[in-house]
Amino acid sequence: MAGRTDREGISLLELAEMFPDERSARRWFEARIWPDGRKCPRCNSERTSGTTHKTMPYWCSECRSYFSVKTGTLMESSKLPLRKWAYAIYLELTSLKGVSSLKLARDIKVSQPSAWFMLHRIRAAFRSDDDPPFAGPVVEFDETYVGGREKNKHAGTASGTPR
Repeated sequence: MAGRTDREGISLLELAEMFPDERSARRWFEARIWPDGRKCPRCNSERTSGTTHKTMPYWCSECRSYFSVKTGTLMESSKLPLRKWAYAIYLELTSLKGVSSLKLARDIKVSQPSAWFMLHRIRAAFRSDDDPPFAGPVVEFDETYVGGREKNKHAGTASGTPR
């Protein structure tokens, strides 16, 4: 089983270089959400255009509604900048045991309730209901290994009852 050292990722400094400003963060999210070109998140139409609206920069001609890259995502209804969302997602996903809302609030300069809201949304977005819990040949949690051969277990616990 491969350890955590074989995983590749980006450093915090590389993240800072990727998102020097809000415009770069918006372009990055748009490229991920709309890889084949901008589409309306409500009706999936490609008949969209840019607008001068302050918070909703795009208009759909089909369903006649404004939208942004946040619409229909974990960032929807949030006034927080995309750049802060990118940092929050990075910090939560790269922390071994997650990050607390107090630490996130300090790290990205938001209020604790905003950090809690962001973490709640991030965790909900990355929750997977596809795999049943404890699926697979080895399950590891809190640095504990459960299982093994009966002969290797401590005396008195082979039957599953304590001494």
